[in-house]
Amino acid sequence: QVQLVESGGGLVQPGGSLRLSCAASRSIFTMYAMGWYRQAPGKQRELVATITSGSSINYADSVKGRFTISRDNAKNTVYLQMNSLKPEDTAVYYCKGTVVVGLTDYWGRGTQVTVSS
Repeated sequence: QVQLVESGGGLVQPGGSLRLSCAASRSIFTMYAMGWYRQAPGKQRELVATITSGSSINYADSVKGRFTISRDNAKNTVYLQMNSLKPEDTAVYYCKGTVVVGLTDYWGRGTQVTVSS
């Protein structure tokens, strides 16, 4: 079992920045991958960014150049730095961790990000 807790969401104006954090209940160093996903009202959940145990990183085209995923293995925490935020980035952001055994996914409860003037 892995518990994931997201934090850092909130209300921000267009063009602003936020940093999301995802704290894991166990070491993320041995996790197969960690990632951020988001779900806007009326839409399906979509990938935002992922980072593997080998530090391979993938971004959705819509966030490339604006968002940065990183991790601190010592703190068992994954971050999502979001810059130049747009209203269309408004969504609930979820953290996902995938363990090596069975490639089982674990999800956090999400944190709301609202971009509005």
